[in-house]
This record gives sequence, structure tokens and C-alpha cells, in this order.
Amino acid sequence: MKIFNTSQNIFLALTIFLVLIVHLKAQDSPRDFLAAHNRARAEVGVGPLRWDEKVAAYARNYANQRKGDCAMEHSTGAYGENIAWSSGGMTGVEAVDMWVGEQSDYDYNSNTCAWDKQCGHYTQIVWRNTEKLGCAKVRCKNGQTFITCNYDPPGNWVGEWPY
Repeated sequence: MKIFNTSQNIFLALTIFLVLIVHLKAQDSPRDFLAAHNRARAEVGVGPLRWDEKVAAYARNYANQRKGDCAMEHSTGAYGENIAWSSGGMTGVEAVDMWVGEQSDYDYNSNTCAWDKQCGHYTQIVWRNTEKLGCAKVRCKNGQTFITCNYDPPGNWVGEWPY
């Protein structure tokens, strides 16, 4: 007993393939980067970021500069910046979730990070005065992934609380 004919099988396979591609790409869209950032910001009561094409162009330009080596080096530009690297296929949302994960090591009362831990990625994401976001992701020549998000105005000013 045959359930599908050949053309139905091809259509079904193509549909599943396209759904998977859309799902994977959806993790790297401006909307997805914003949603991941704004969930963390809402948790601490700061307003949402908005996508800014000028900041995004800066992020794309810098990410493209890292294609050759995928080095974990900051751009040292005018914007706040979080960067991530993966030997596999990390998505933009996974990078943001990793940065937000630093929240568990951040003590708001003392405005400090736990000993030998990093919290600056998290505090940049929730910095109260930051309004604009732009992010980019590239596949490097060596097959690794480089992701950068830039923030305007930047945060992480010494002696100031993020929110």
C-alpha cells in the first residue's frame, strides 16, 4: 500500500528542508537578536533596544574583517561590543543567551562580578542608557563562526550601575 506518490514525496521533502532552513536562519535575523536582548532587558526593567542600520553596518564591517582569522579581538570602535566565537555553528541567539548567562555571576548590590568570572557582556546588554543595537555573524574561512553585537551608546562605565 503506497501512502504518497513520487511527486508528493518530493514536495514533502522540499517543504521539510525549507522549514529547517528558515528555522536555522531565523536565529540570526535582526528580529531574533533584538528579541533575545530585549528579554534580558525586560527582566531588569530597562527599556527595549531598537535595531539601528548604522550600528549594524559597523558590526557587519567588523565581522567581515574577522573572516580571515576568526580572532577574538574587539574592534575598539566607538560602540559598546560583545563578541563570540564558535568552532561549530553557533546562532546569534545562542551567542546572546551565552552573554546573558553571565547574569548568575553578577551581584547588583555591589555592582561586581564573582571572582574569576566575566559579567561585562551581560551588563552591556542591560545597560540602561543603551538604545541602539546592530549585530552580525560570519562563517570564517576556517569554518568557525564569529558573532558581534554593537551597542549605542556604549555601557560598562566604571563606577556606574547598569540599571
